Amino acid sequence: MKNLRQQLVDAALEWEQSFGVCPSITSAISEYDAALLLGMSIEDLSAGAQGKTAVQKGHDFIHNGFRYQIKANRPSGKPGSFVTLVPKAKNYEWDYLIWVLYDRYYQIQEAWLWDVSAYKQAFAEKNRLSPKDYRFGTRLA
Repeated sequence: MKNLRQQLVDAALEWEQSFGVCPSITSAISEYDAALLLGMSIEDLSAGAQGKTAVQKGHDFIHNGFRYQIKANRPSGKPGSFVTLVPKAKNYEWDYLIWVLYDRYYQIQEAWLWDVSAYKQAFAEKNRLSPKDYRFGTRLA
């Protein structure tokens, strides 16, 4: 499966080189990478994804009985593409949130874990989140 991940990344980077903008693969890649960071097997991730849609509300996958919401950023490496704004969860229908920051080649630079109660307390009233905000969580990578 790692080979399949690399094939997707390679195709996206080739597309970006040819057409200037990378296809939107960050969400799919980050769900896969976050599951592996938690020690989830590829088989369990695949089995849990069957029948799922890309717009499923609440959580991205379940592992050991806990619901995980995944957020990620990937700068393009072009001038001005530094990550200054990170995605905020729009609901709290999950137990844990993982934020992943990639480099332009989809290599994990850092990953942070938040439980839902700490996340709500820290960010419910905050409109704009930055990487600095997420770095107060528990570091996974």
